[in-house]
This record gives sequence, C-alpha cells and structure tokens, in this order.
Amino acid sequence: QVQLVESGGGSVETGGSLRLSCTTSGRSFRTSTVGWFRQGPGEEREFVAALRWNGGHTYLGDSVKGRFTIARDNAENTVYLQMNSLKPEDTAVYYCAADWSLILSSTRTASQYDFWGQGTQVTVSS
Repeated sequence: QVQLVESGGGSVETGGSLRLSCTTSGRSFRTSTVGWFRQGPGEEREFVAALRWNGGHTYLGDSVKGRFTIARDNAENTVYLQMNSLKPEDTAVYYCAADWSLILSSTRTASQYDFWGQGTQVTVSS
C-alpha cells in the first residue's frame, strides 16, 4: 500500500522560503512521476511542479518558474519542493502526488495521478 506524506508547510512572510518534503512508504519513487499541486480556498487544484524519476526531468508551473524547484533524494523515497520568494498568492494547501505509469502528456494533470498525500498548508502573509 503506497502512502505519501507531505511535511514542511507553515506560515512565512512575503519573500520567505519553505521546503516541502514528500515521502513515500510502501513503494520507492523509482520509475515514478511525482507531482506537486496546490489548491487555494474556492479554487481548482493547480499544477506546481513534477519530476519524472527516469531521466530526472523536471517541470514547473508558469506561476512558480524562477522561484520554485523540485528535486529528489538518492534514496528514492523523498521528493522536495523548494519554494523561494514566496508571495501571498502562493497560499494554498500543497499536495504531493505520484504515479508509476503516467504518460508524459499527463504530467501536469491532477486527475491522472493515482496516489495522493493528505496535503500541507502553506500561508504567505503580506
């Protein structure tokens, strides 16, 4: 049974940084695609970043390019989302998602991921 657990959320001021972690148990991330999505109050779930383990290719949403990065650890069980220069509009619940058979064209599509964490709150104050 795959379980994903996010950690690292919290409250920061504008311009601050946070690093989110997504840890898997039950199956390593090897060969998977791991994505980060976020959802603000009354909003749809938005693609933030993704990493395809094979080849290490990374993808970022337009609203976070230049500020966020996604990276993995060599132990194959944790993916990080480094968030810098945070803005109030980054305030949301951040979710980690994973899938082991995701085609490339579905990387940014939340509905295509099979496994999800419980989410972690990020609040950025002005």
